[in-house]
Amino acid sequence: MNNFLSGLYIVSTPIGNLNDITLRALNVLKNSDKILCEDTRRSIKLLNYYNINNKLISHHKFNEKKTTSIILENIKNGEVISMISDAGTPTISDPGLVLIKECIKNNLKIFPIPGVSAATTAISVSGLSDQYFFYGFLPKKQTAIEKELKKLKEYKFNLVFFIPPIKINFYMKLFKKFMKKREVFIAREMTKIHETFYRFNLDKFSGFKENLKGELTVVISGNIENFTNNTVIDTKKLNIEIKQYLKKYSVKDVVNLFSQKNNLSKKKIYDICLQIKKK
Repeated sequence: MNNFLSGLYIVSTPIGNLNDITLRALNVLKNSDKILCEDTRRSIKLLNYYNINNKLISHHKFNEKKTTSIILENIKNGEVISMISDAGTPTISDPGLVLIKECIKNNLKIFPIPGVSAATTAISVSGLSDQYFFYGFLPKKQTAIEKELKKLKEYKFNLVFFIPPIKINFYMKLFKKFMKKREVFIAREMTKIHETFYRFNLDKFSGFKENLKGELTVVISGNIENFTNNTVIDTKKLNIEIKQYLKKYSVKDVVNLFSQKNNLSKKKIYDICLQIKKK
């Protein structure tokens, strides 16, 4: 059928805006013998938009163990099989891991076709540091959630979650219980018409009054309090670096950047900035 190598192609698709797809991804999908997807009704909208009429196979968490053996045989027979999710990068909080593990076990080729990811997209505009821990969907029961948050609260990295809009206040109340002095960034309906960003301090948050709709990606700043006193910093080097940044950026931006980067309190960085300004 084509010149593509037989194997499993993990193809990233848009998280909202249908134009957010790579040329390589389109080329792979057009040349696939079969395309695996979570929900054929959702995937067909993307494929129709780009006039791709290849065979779709439903492959989700409820049937992936059953369909995996058939797909493996397809690949062994020389077919090009693509996997897409409803949105973003497959296997990231989506089905597909079972098939990938079986491909590895059977020495079958796997090709990543990179593209959009809700986690990195949110981090890129969050204003928080680029060091983050991606968690995805938290458990549904409160006891299980609290068990996870007790562990996660010690992380010095930003935490990224996918949260159902109908339960956002419920989860925020639990975040507030375990995580103090944190900044929160929420991205709603990223890349879509109603894209909205929310930024606030968790301690001061009293809950959303309106009902949020759409997909939410939540970023919570890391715990730097427990790491500040143990952090060894080259003060001379830090001062030189801050001085350079103050030539291009505001004091506020420099404080945010260096407090995250060096696990130092904002007050300490602010005092350094003031000293440099005075000189």
